[in-house]
Amino acid sequence: MADSRSYRIVRAIVLAILAGFTLYPLWTLVTISVSTPLEAGSVFQWIPTVFNVHSYIAMWKTAPLLHYLLNSTIVSSIAAAVSLPIAILAAYALTRYRVWGGRIFLQVVLATQAFPGVLFLLPLFVLYISIQNAVGITLDGSYLGLILTYLTFALPFSIWMLTGYLDSIPRDIEEAALVDGAGRFQAFAIMTLRMVMPGVAAVGVFTFITAWGEVLFASVLTNSATRTLPIGLQLYENAKGLTIYWNQLMAASLTVSIPVVIGFLLLQRYFVRGLGAGAVKS
Repeated sequence: MADSRSYRIVRAIVLAILAGFTLYPLWTLVTISVSTPLEAGSVFQWIPTVFNVHSYIAMWKTAPLLHYLLNSTIVSSIAAAVSLPIAILAAYALTRYRVWGGRIFLQVVLATQAFPGVLFLLPLFVLYISIQNAVGITLDGSYLGLILTYLTFALPFSIWMLTGYLDSIPRDIEEAALVDGAGRFQAFAIMTLRMVMPGVAAVGVFTFITAWGEVLFASVLTNSATRTLPIGLQLYENAKGLTIYWNQLMAASLTVSIPVVIGFLLLQRYFVRGLGAGAVKS
């Protein structure tokens, strides 16, 4: 009983500390966003003396936030939608067929995650410019170039995780469907795909969130027409002269985080189940 009580006390303390680390930045965002411009640029106060919600209205006029929101939605949604079928089919082939060098391929795919993204920035930019000069397809400063870039980094993790998830699903389920007269694709679509949906949801959430908050490649491969939210938020620092609109910047940061948070909360159980199953192989 004493050990159990001590464990609960230690767990409560650790959880309280972790909650503090999580809630402090959020409280800072909320506090500064409802402060006046003068108070937002001065010493931080836990509770603003004057509550000012005008920043949530002015932020749409200071920068074209709605346009950047649309760009991020388009790029993130398409990147997630395209990566899912590719990752599913690749993982299915690696787990259900004897592919020569399949395990080596999987290890190489996973090893690409060890390299920092900045290492690929200049080669990708040069490659996009070369393709544009040779073929005429504009990749630099376009949705297509940014989506291809995000797919490059999302697919390795997606394939690896779905491979582990499919490995945990018994093959007998598909074999039973084949015995009943279903084709290979029908058995996969009706039986296996239904069971792998938690993993698919986890991959989709991961890809969407990664693309939504990516900064490095978006800062180089976009222009004023295709600029995404993380880059567009920088305009609040120099929108009009040397003035930094801290309250509008915090209000905009809080606003653009809401769709991702809502989507994650709705798919949280699938995300956790997908990660858990993808980490265990039978």
